[in-house]
Amino acid sequence: MTSALTLYLAAPRGFCAGVDRAIKIVEMALSKWGAPVYVRHEIVHNKYVVDDLRAKGAVFVEELEDCPDDRPVIFSAHGVPKAVPAEAARREMIYVDATCPLVSKVHIEAARHSENGLQMIMIGHAGHPETVGTMGQLPDGEVLLVETVEDVAHVQVRDPERLAFVTQTTLSVDDTAEIVAALQARFPSIVGPHKEDICYATTNRQEAVKAIAPRADALLVVGAPNSSNSKRLVEVARRAGCDYAQLVQRAADIDWRALEGVHSVGITAGASAPEVLIDEVVDAFRTRFDVTVETVETAEENVEFKVPRVLRQPA
Repeated sequence: MTSALTLYLAAPRGFCAGVDRAIKIVEMALSKWGAPVYVRHEIVHNKYVVDDLRAKGAVFVEELEDCPDDRPVIFSAHGVPKAVPAEAARREMIYVDATCPLVSKVHIEAARHSENGLQMIMIGHAGHPETVGTMGQLPDGEVLLVETVEDVAHVQVRDPERLAFVTQTTLSVDDTAEIVAALQARFPSIVGPHKEDICYATTNRQEAVKAIAPRADALLVVGAPNSSNSKRLVEVARRAGCDYAQLVQRAADIDWRALEGVHSVGITAGASAPEVLIDEVVDAFRTRFDVTVETVETAEENVEFKVPRVLRQPA
């Protein structure tokens, strides 16, 4: 006799508009210019998506120097330092920027503050491609990185009266609010973004997890280990009262022993995880339990971003 289990399916979950657009850019580039098309860095942080595009003819590289001059190159959704498109232009390469428009908005904001003579503080994760890309919009030393509330106490600024801050778009909303409060306490005249830098998709996915976590015995986040927004969802679930919250890349990663005796499981997915992987996880539960699926919807998303004009024109 299979035991009964309620699956709480988070909505929204999975792909956001920026990820959707980035994948579409690679697919359209392949159909316009043929294979191979080079992509600097994983287009989005998801192995399944990257493997699928690789099978269609995309070649993933870490740096521009790994690309030949005569093939198109695409920059990932996370954004790139200013030096990268400048170098591509110098080499007369065809390049398409798949940076998420909400990340580009942060780049524009940082540049505007810098033009007004303000030094930038960025709240983000060291080494994450989005952070590297945003900090690379300005000359060295113009953007200082803080990762935690503790970092705020030690950051050395040029002039405490001439500061602004930006954030990575995929951070924990609650953690970031604490860091912002610490910045404002130490630097009362610091200028913030007039609209939140953390993107709508990150915020919505975290809100859905907060709604599910107190009701679920366990919560699984479908996503990649290098996906910032997916890792934040695990942290948000634990903080919201679900002790067993885990990141799984796909159904094969589920630790069934840890789920023995549970009656309810929450399922969500990071913004770069395709729905097919969520379906796979739900199906895996169906083979082991008598499953009832309940969707927990906390927001509706209808954001869409256009692909760059170069891809809408015939070859």
